[in-house]
Amino acid sequence: MTDKVDLKKTVGAFRARAGSFEVLDLPDLQYLMIDGHGDPNTSPAFAEAVEALYPVAYTVKFASKRDLGRDYVVPPLEGLWWADDMRSFTAARDKTRWDWTLMLMVPDWIDRALVVGAVGQADAKGRAARVDDIRLETLAEGRCVQTLHVGAFDEEAAVLARMHDEFIPDHGLRRVGKHHEIYLSDLRRVAPEKRRTILRQPVATSGDAGSAPSGRICA
Repeated sequence: MTDKVDLKKTVGAFRARAGSFEVLDLPDLQYLMIDGHGDPNTSPAFAEAVEALYPVAYTVKFASKRDLGRDYVVPPLEGLWWADDMRSFTAARDKTRWDWTLMLMVPDWIDRALVVGAVGQADAKGRAARVDDIRLETLAEGRCVQTLHVGAFDEEAAVLARMHDEFIPDHGLRRVGKHHEIYLSDLRRVAPEKRRTILRQPVATSGDAGSAPSGRICA
């Protein structure tokens, strides 16, 4: 049995500082994903997605430890967020217009067959309605800008406005792909004003339309 791998410590994606923006280049990373739409505070689909994602994630982890002899720590919840008009994130904060993909990262040795088996096991237990909607995909974001936000989610708007409208264009970059958040705090136990969330935006060099990373999701 090898040592338990902690992706938070081995992948640079989980490091950010409050009050500053950092440009970094990320490798392709693999996730369990599930999609939805609407206000995360009121939409039943959001709660159902979370309830489905974790049982599958832990079934995958235990299967990896049992069958492959490779154990790891299940990383924090992450989310991709987008809307037809991205000003709904920085201005009106109209959450009813938001689309999202919730994600949990898995190591690169996890394959599709193992995930399919885990989904089947979780589905057989009948504990979550949407386990069949979970898929394994690779997210290729490439170059990104990110920062650490400490505080309530509704206080993110000012930080995102600075990132989108000041830092990114001032550094000769443009936004590509989807807004990405990493929830470092346990939302069930940490007060809103103390929550730590990484805010990330994939970017490309302004005027570079051909070779820029697009934040694409690879099947």
